[in-house]
Amino acid sequence: MIWMFDLEEELKKLPDHPGVYLMHDDADNIIYVGKAVSLKNRVRQYFQAGRNVSPKIERMISNVASFEYILADSEVEALVLECNLIKECSPKYNTMLKDDKSYPYIKATIKEPYPRLLFTHKRKKDNARYFGPYTSIGAMKETLDFLIETFKLRTCSKKLEGDNVCGRPCLYYHIHRCSAPCQGYISREEYLDNFNKAISVLSGNSQSVINELKEKMLEASDNMEFEKAATLRDRIKSIRVMSEKQKASGDESEDRDIIAMAGQDDEAVVQVFFVRAGKIIGREHHYLTGVSGADEADIIAAFIKQYYADTPYIPRELLIPCELEETEVICGWLSEKRGHRVYITTPKIGSKGRLIELAKKNARLVLTQDAQRMRNEDKRTKQAMKELSEYLGLQGLTRVESYDISNTGGYESVGSMVVFEDGKPKKHDYRKFKIKTVKGPDDYASMREVLTRRIEHAISDMENNKEGFLRLPDIILMDGGKGQVNIACEVLEKYNLEIPVCGMVKDNRHRTRGLYYNGNEISIDTSSECFKLITRIQDETHRFAIEYHRLLRSKKQVRSVLDDISGIGPKRRRALVRHFKSIDAIREASVDELCKVSEITRTVAENIYNYFREDQGG
Repeated sequence: MIWMFDLEEELKKLPDHPGVYLMHDDADNIIYVGKAVSLKNRVRQYFQAGRNVSPKIERMISNVASFEYILADSEVEALVLECNLIKECSPKYNTMLKDDKSYPYIKATIKEPYPRLLFTHKRKKDNARYFGPYTSIGAMKETLDFLIETFKLRTCSKKLEGDNVCGRPCLYYHIHRCSAPCQGYISREEYLDNFNKAISVLSGNSQSVINELKEKMLEASDNMEFEKAATLRDRIKSIRVMSEKQKASGDESEDRDIIAMAGQDDEAVVQVFFVRAGKIIGREHHYLTGVSGADEADIIAAFIKQYYADTPYIPRELLIPCELEETEVICGWLSEKRGHRVYITTPKIGSKGRLIELAKKNARLVLTQDAQRMRNEDKRTKQAMKELSEYLGLQGLTRVESYDISNTGGYESVGSMVVFEDGKPKKHDYRKFKIKTVKGPDDYASMREVLTRRIEHAISDMENNKEGFLRLPDIILMDGGKGQVNIACEVLEKYNLEIPVCGMVKDNRHRTRGLYYNGNEISIDTSSECFKLITRIQDETHRFAIEYHRLLRSKKQVRSVLDDISGIGPKRRRALVRHFKSIDAIREASVDELCKVSEITRTVAENIYNYFREDQGG
């Protein structure tokens, strides 16, 4: 336990070995994660009297109640582990990348007999070739659509082998977007030739494709094949237009990312330019928090480690504005991920130096333009949570869970659970519940079931070391007043949990006017950020419940209750409805009467009979 931790003794036990160390506060929260070539030397430095650290790290040290460490075989392995733990634990004193973006790729299925170009968000090790990442989905789809239409490539998922013909040609053939290899209208050699030209254009080698098409166009013209020549002419024109949309940038044979940053107070913006085959294909900016006291090299290093830990494509070269202390280790890690050597360089002059300056200017511009927006967002979210804490006289409110029930006359009752953290929706943690034990429109009983299942899931996750429902809320908001609050309190008391519960009290127009807490109604200033947050939570809880309820209702419209019965498929369902005319008649039928339907065996008839008796509680 933390209070038994003897700092001096544990420092003596530190091994002279690579690894990762985790600092804990007195509540056992992980507040900092770092890596070290020698755990013994690195961790001891934090607690030496003459240490020279930034103010942020000094504050971290003052909050350390204990530490632990994990050994690694090498510094590179320690770096990988550090990246994973920072992402998993979100330590308070680490510089954190706020963005969690995924970029689209064009996937070339080069191993298929008739390969395709596909849109994908995931880059896998599947013997395909990937192009990207593209920072604009629109631009990527425009490129993909252009190549498929220009080179008449197939988009279907049919498994084409040899000269086998599959069915009839699809619509894409008739609108001249596919050459119909499934019908044998194009030979495999000609199809692959077109596909390889598309790959050349994607790779930035459009001029060689244009030259080849020019020769074929002139040859077709000489042979008086004017229609073919016109088609090739249009294809050349399209490729030229596409190529001109890409801005040239230096060496045309390299892939590189250009990285630069701008910082202010405790936040920074990192700007990344993506250069593929010597052309800038896009740019992105990313926000980092917790940078107070950190220098440029520390921020850039933290960004590279967190960003490229999840980015499937790693270019051959990274251009950065300053030297890093751990350049060699990071290069080794990136090279291992890429499968080829990766270089990190710091250009000061020439075209590369100018690109770094351009990225810096863009980062400063984004930071300046977004400074006010970020302050407003902070006021709208964190300030709202602070106001809520003050209204209720509670401390440390971060995670809010809100619940609602939705049904139509008790039909298809569902429950929703939405989660807000620091005043922002955390949609990954939302949960839906289909009510199982309650018949009819009983919102109180339905809410009791939802909360009971939510807590039992948390207990199960704790026992099985899972995370789905593990984290409990700091406060629960119920979409209702005293009755709903009492239900929630009963469930929490049953499991010996002490979590504050508030009801969102509504006026005659069903609009929230205040909170019901500890037996009292608390009025809230309707112009305050707190009131606006509560309204957003209430609206989101309603929306999530209603959407799920509508989904289930729409499914029921094309699905019969009979489908829930063992042995009933579409054919038997139709036969039953034709014979009995209604579900009520089927419900009242005896086993013998059910057996009169030709498709229904006695076993299935008994299943039907028993299903409706169980459904009625009999």
